[in-house]
Amino acid sequence: MRMILTVIGVGMFCSSAMAQTAAEREACMADFQKYCPGVVPGGGRVIECLAKQLDKLTPECKKVVQSHAPK
Repeated sequence: MRMILTVIGVGMFCSSAMAQTAAEREACMADFQKYCPGVVPGGGRVIECLAKQLDKLTPECKKVVQSHAPK
């Protein structure tokens, strides 16, 4: 199970358009697991999912999503 979470954590926000730091991934991991459990990472899908839940996110994750969501 830990290996799966590690893979998700590493790949969670990966896309050619953005590169998250470990701190940014950590800030959103719990929200990702809670609000977007079926979302396959890549292509901006995680950011898109989290952006739809913006009012429910932790302040730290909200900041990350707002900084990476398309304007």
